[in-house]
Amino acid sequence: MNRTTEHLIQSDLQHIWHPCSQMKDYELLKPAVIERGQGVWLYDRDGKAYLDIVSSWWCNLLGHCNPVISNAISEQLGKLEHVIFANFTHEPAITLCEQLLKILPAGLNKFNFSDNGSAAVECALKMSFQYQNQTGHPEKTRFFCLSDGYHGETIGALSVGTMDLYAKLYQPMLMDTIRIEAPDCYRCPYGKCREHCSTECFVKAEEAFAQYAQQCCAMIVEPLLQGSAGMRMYPAQYLQKLRKLCDQYGVLLIADEIATGFGRTGKMFAFDHAGVSPDIMCLSKGLTGGYLPMAITVTTDEVYNAFYADYNEGKAFLHSHTYSGNPLGCAAALAVQSLLQDGTILEQAAVRAQYLTEQLNQALGSHPHIGEIRHLGLIHAMELVVDRETKEGYDSSLRMGYQIYNKALEKGLLLRPLGNVLYFNPPLIIHEAEIDQAVAWCKEAVEEVLGR
Repeated sequence: MNRTTEHLIQSDLQHIWHPCSQMKDYELLKPAVIERGQGVWLYDRDGKAYLDIVSSWWCNLLGHCNPVISNAISEQLGKLEHVIFANFTHEPAITLCEQLLKILPAGLNKFNFSDNGSAAVECALKMSFQYQNQTGHPEKTRFFCLSDGYHGETIGALSVGTMDLYAKLYQPMLMDTIRIEAPDCYRCPYGKCREHCSTECFVKAEEAFAQYAQQCCAMIVEPLLQGSAGMRMYPAQYLQKLRKLCDQYGVLLIADEIATGFGRTGKMFAFDHAGVSPDIMCLSKGLTGGYLPMAITVTTDEVYNAFYADYNEGKAFLHSHTYSGNPLGCAAALAVQSLLQDGTILEQAAVRAQYLTEQLNQALGSHPHIGEIRHLGLIHAMELVVDRETKEGYDSSLRMGYQIYNKALEKGLLLRPLGNVLYFNPPLIIHEAEIDQAVAWCKEAVEEVLGR
């Protein structure tokens, strides 16, 4: 059936409830019907091109329709599409674990598969809770987390994700967690900057641990980058101190590397910047290059061994997902690893990251309503402010970021905002010419909404 674009849009609006959206907005800004993708570009049914500078919610790591990943999935599809992962296994899953062992922080060597980031976090929370119970600490039932954190939208993940935008309404359903004031380097209450500080803000974590650590089984953290909070970036020293604090109080450290893993921050994982290892790491998004839903919760021998016992002792981790270890997802993830491990892509991404920093600073660094342009690897964020001196942000009701998003979309730039923050998080394979185009369109959109 050959349907018009308009017919498809109307059918979409009649039936589909899009994620993280006020659907009334779609009456004015109709959804684009995307037909194909190539590299950093998306193309709609009418031939309009969109530069996907946000990697389609941060997961498209190596470009759309990457031939290596596509061929790997196609080859696997002719062999095995799925098999129950309880008492069955398959070579792609085994090989993937062997490959990930080469790049993961030291000590992480036990892999529990699921199918999305929120599920990987839920797994980590349950795992750490049960670990403490089975190692003689049944009193440790609560979790530490950072303010304005985001870890997904299932009930457990929302409980440790403290952004009111997502969690406030559901508060009666959520676990009682301990919120630690997160680093905010742009508006540092100590008058420091992230490049020259001793993480004075860490005193908040020390105070919380001193008071509540005896009740808490684990601390979960978005390492170096609080994504949904507006791409807030903080120094690696904070993670180093957090590692020591968790060890001191017998609290497990969970790293949510769903958004930061696989080269996004300039190193393979954000924790690599700190030179320390978490007890549990959650992986998803870039794991399969954005091709297929897959997630992994990785932990240590010490955690794993707390569950290893005769069946009748009741210590097994009774947590499962139907699509755990899906062979197609594993094939995609293996292809991603084959591309990353030759080193070329990460080296080129580092060069492009520096170039992007230079171009954004040149284009918008002096704009009166851009308070800060911050970056970590290829991830760049621009904070919109009323006044650069006071750092006052725009009232949320004005939706300045959303207005700029609309203007950018008209030009062909997919620039999804986080409140008053605009961000670039492109595929690692982006070229300088594409960076130039993205920056130019972004500058035009900003100036059309905020003036010059």
